[in-house]
Amino acid sequence: MIDAASVAASLIKCFDASRFSAAPYRYWLIADILPPEVCDAVDALPIRTARVDDTLGKRETHNSARVFFSAKKRARYPVCEAISAAFQSAPVVERIERLCDAKLGGGYVRVEYCLDGEGFWLEPHTDIGAKMFTLLVYLSSEPGSEAWGTDILDSNLNLVAVAPYKRNAGLIFIPGGDTWHGFRRRPMNGVRRSLIVNYVKPEWRSRHELAFPDRPAGV
Repeated sequence: MIDAASVAASLIKCFDASRFSAAPYRYWLIADILPPEVCDAVDALPIRTARVDDTLGKRETHNSARVFFSAKKRARYPVCEAISAAFQSAPVVERIERLCDAKLGGGYVRVEYCLDGEGFWLEPHTDIGAKMFTLLVYLSSEPGSEAWGTDILDSNLNLVAVAPYKRNAGLIFIPGGDTWHGFRRRPMNGVRRSLIVNYVKPEWRSRHELAFPDRPAGV
C-alpha cells in the first residue's frame, strides 16, 4: 500500500543507516530510501515528456519543462501525495533535524521529479539562498547508470567524490557556502531519473512548486 506512513517509516529507517562524510563538507549517503512499490509508482507517472537534455549548466534553463509534486500533482497522483506528506510530517522533519543538526522550522516541502538525458550537465553550484535542506534520490537502474552520481567538489571546484548512483539510493547535504556540487557531462545511454527534495524558506517565491504552499512542514 502506498501511503505517507509507510514512506515516512522507510525514510526514518534509511536516515538511521546513513553514512556520514565530513569533507569537503558535511554530507550523508543513504540507501533504500523509499518502499520499492513507491519507486515503481514514481516510474509509472505519465510525465516522461519532461525529459531534459542540454541544460546549459542550469536546471532553470528549462523551467517550463520542470515537474514538481505540487498541490495539483498531489491531488491527481497518490504517490505524489504519499511522498510529499511523508516529508511534511513532524517525525520525518524531526529526524532530519537530528541527523543533520539543522533547523527546518518554518520550511516548506518542495519535491522535483527530474528526467535527464544525453547532453545533460550542471555547472558547480552550492544551493545556498532559500534552500534549507537538499536530498537527491536516484531512481534509474539501466546499465551504465552507476556512473551518473552527483559530483561532490571542494571550494576550489576540484572533484573530491561522486555520490554512488544506484536505484533508491541518494545524497543529503545542508546547503551552505561550501556545498559545491554539479554533474559533469558524461555518456548517458538512457534517462537519469531522480527526485530532488528540498525544504525551502518561507520567502520562496515560486509557490506553485511547493507541495503544501500554505502550510510549513512539521506542523
